[in-house]
Amino acid sequence: MSHYHFVGIGGTGLSPIARVLLERGHQVSGSDLVLSPMARELQKMGVEIKLGHHPDNVKDAHILIRSSAIPDSNEEVQAARQKGIPVLKRADFLGELTASQKVIAVAGTHGKTTTTAMLAWCLSYLGLNPSYVVGGEIKDLGRNAHAGSGEHFVIEADEYDRMFLGLNPAVLVVTNIEYDHPDCFPTISEYFQAFLDLCDRIQPNGNLIACADHPATIELMQSMNKKGIIIKDYGTVNNAAYQVRQIRHKQGYGVCFDLRMQSENDSVSVIEKIQLRLPGHHNALNAAAALAVIHQSGWSVEKGKEALQKFSGTGRRFDIRAEVNGLIVIDDYAHHPTEIRSTLSAARSQYPHKNIWVVWQPHTYSRTRQLINDFSQAFKDSDHLIVTEIYASREKKQDFSSQEVVRLMSHPDVRQIPTLRAAAQYLKDHLSKNDVLLVLSAGDADQISQEVAEHFKAIAGDIK
Repeated sequence: MSHYHFVGIGGTGLSPIARVLLERGHQVSGSDLVLSPMARELQKMGVEIKLGHHPDNVKDAHILIRSSAIPDSNEEVQAARQKGIPVLKRADFLGELTASQKVIAVAGTHGKTTTTAMLAWCLSYLGLNPSYVVGGEIKDLGRNAHAGSGEHFVIEADEYDRMFLGLNPAVLVVTNIEYDHPDCFPTISEYFQAFLDLCDRIQPNGNLIACADHPATIELMQSMNKKGIIIKDYGTVNNAAYQVRQIRHKQGYGVCFDLRMQSENDSVSVIEKIQLRLPGHHNALNAAAALAVIHQSGWSVEKGKEALQKFSGTGRRFDIRAEVNGLIVIDDYAHHPTEIRSTLSAARSQYPHKNIWVVWQPHTYSRTRQLINDFSQAFKDSDHLIVTEIYASREKKQDFSSQEVVRLMSHPDVRQIPTLRAAAQYLKDHLSKNDVLLVLSAGDADQISQEVAEHFKAIAGDIK
């Protein structure tokens, strides 16, 4: 049994890894600046977590694993190195974590959390007991990670800091490729190259399953030069091996679609009326990717369909937090213009007759600056828009404000309310029973949805 110490244990990157190691019987400890819900869950499982960073936290650890936000100058990192304790990032450790299992990895700028969660749920539903690591809680499984006894390891392949290059997948899904993380990838070509490098790590005779609805993903498939890899595409295009057809949006419920599948012997079959609980065109594509993996792996597609129709989603992905006298409060992790447009389109398809209020917390200065024009045009499907101040995350505070984005917007009702407390108060004063509140944040603005939901639950009989 080894002792693993995690610096930044409460984040979406490290907390699921810590959980897998704990379930495998290892000793796990950690530290972080705040106690996130994921950190609190680990505490309940017996993990010792210290608030703040201090050399003494390292104690008798055998290996220290740090998040990308933790610099070399961190006290715990320095203490570990002085003691000769290996200091690793996720990319350095993922190979060891997954070494004894067949890795099914899901990469892409958007949709990877939901698609990974769908696959983890489907394999669990099929009785395969997979291990998995996901960047959000799978509602149906009540966790974001698991050390399973099966031969497969389903993992969300995060491109940030090139973390996914620690993987050697047997199956790789690429949902899409669209420029992001300018703080890590200075140019679009460097970002694309990281995905090419990941494809080069697919195991011999492995699978690449990629979406044909995106130009960069098509280019990725065409650029593949590793021999022996089976490449299959999915999407709405006519020649896709897994073609998504007849997408229908069911008001107040979700999205429904058919899937045309082409087998190796050119035989064609159609799976009809795949009804998801999740809304949105993008979730039909995510589900198609999961079914393509199931079909390519020789598992029952009908059972996969059955599992997906029961799938409730993941935390902070169109996550309905409350419904009070007609008022609906939803959390979503969307923090890129394309994700925002997709999420708002899904909301509009589900609630065509309601007023849609949006709170957007921009995430990182670098992303907001780089994509400012796209952000200014991303909110057309909302009726009312509140923009909070930028969530710095791993970046230092800069002389740049979200007001710069607001100035570029032609939205009919947009306002900047810098603080989360003031934004919540404004909503409590102005929301009514025919409204949908959608909080878009990869930071800490989800506290707004919680505060607003609790407020209207408390006055449920008096809501306007």
